[in-house]
Amino acid sequence: MASYLRPTALSEALAELARRPCVLLAGGTDFYPARGRLTRDEDVLDITALAELRAIRITPEEIWIPALATWREIAEAPLPPACAGLQQAARAIGGEPVQNAATLIGNLCNASPAADGVPNGLALDAAVELASQAGRRRLALADFILGNRRTARAPDELVLGLSIPLSPLPARGVFEKLGARAYLVISIVMVAVVARFLPDGRIAEARAAVGACGDRARRLPALEAALAGNRPDPALVASTHLAVLDPIDDVRASAAYRRIAALALLRRAVAALAPDRERPAA
Repeated sequence: MASYLRPTALSEALAELARRPCVLLAGGTDFYPARGRLTRDEDVLDITALAELRAIRITPEEIWIPALATWREIAEAPLPPACAGLQQAARAIGGEPVQNAATLIGNLCNASPAADGVPNGLALDAAVELASQAGRRRLALADFILGNRRTARAPDELVLGLSIPLSPLPARGVFEKLGARAYLVISIVMVAVVARFLPDGRIAEARAAVGACGDRARRLPALEAALAGNRPDPALVASTHLAVLDPIDDVRASAAYRRIAALALLRRAVAALAPDRERPAA
């Protein structure tokens, strides 16, 4: 590497990014395995000393997850039930050493099709906030992730964190993940579903997303429309709702298997949205 920089103020970090592109380092769990791919002239900007990017904040309007919040901190935070799926993902990512170091924002910026944070962020209707010396902007997560390992972050920008909007309606979230084993595994398929509920138990609004079935995680608008106005019932989930997915054949699974698995996981997730006393069989 050409240089290693560890600023202690956000203004210093943004000034460095304005001078030239840098490889950003936060938790390091994606950075260190990729060191062999770094070239000698790449500068590394370590943001771990930026104290203003550490504290999770919860207000009546939003949950703010900053760039340096670790998966363990997310798992243990007093988040509302809408974030239960995100917290399920946090407990299933790697082992404890990874969870203690890795960050949700790093997971999103890495933009792997199998990144567990992305379907949850989409289902939560989250937005990322970016900053540069020119100012700040917010992008819906769906607009931030452009494809496999590609994001809308400009070279002079730093992702400050993730904003999750909150609703006055009660909401519940679910995350389901399929891998070759329970832990320490790259997802074959994963699904996230978040639903807001009317007082009578019907779904007022639902958002569902599937990951590892294309170059990026995708929302399922047809399924979301089918769930709205109904009580959670896995029978509402149809194979036609998966038409927007474009899974591939690889060493972990075939495209056909991924479609079958995604359908099963979605039905399981929708069943899990219902209160225990009303929960139908998935």
